[in-house]
Amino acid sequence: MRTLNDYFLTAEIEDISTASSTFVAVPDGGNIIKIITALQGAISGANAGLSFEIGGTAVTGGGITVAHSGSAAGTVDSAVPTALNRVEEDGTIEILTDGASTGAKKCLVTFVIRR
Repeated sequence: MRTLNDYFLTAEIEDISTASSTFVAVPDGGNIIKIITALQGAISGANAGLSFEIGGTAVTGGGITVAHSGSAAGTVDSAVPTALNRVEEDGTIEILTDGASTGAKKCLVTFVIRR
């Protein structure tokens, strides 16, 4: 259940199949309580691994594996972080992709943050 204390940040990974980092600006402090991804097309070759960091520290329980088998536009995956998930106002969240898959596809990432 969502409360009025929850807000959402969405970012775009330009190519989930290329190892890279994407930084998301944080407008208000809180805890990341859920991370949701939406793939924009099929990937192949291998699964794509996503991890998330705050200030260079990995978010515990935040890793997401986007499976290549059966992937298609609209494939949704999620994670529920368990620790090291506190963000501060004017900070950033870093999204890291491992580049293991093939197929240059975008992936949208939504963070649910509870104040």
